[in-house]
Amino acid sequence: MSCPICAKPTDEKYRPFCSKRCADVDLAKWMSGSYAVPSDDPQDVEEAIELAEREHAKQTRH
Repeated sequence: MSCPICAKPTDEKYRPFCSKRCADVDLAKWMSGSYAVPSDDPQDVEEAIELAEREHAKQTRH
């Protein structure tokens, strides 16, 4: 198995990653929203639209 971040061989200690660095890179991608699980739930879509509209309104006020 290879590391999903850099494609080097995995290290048993950090599996499925090769190092703590790659594990941290992956975690940062999840926390920043770079990775996302798609949803077909209409409520999720409505909440996303409302959030985007609020953020847009904040930016246009300044």
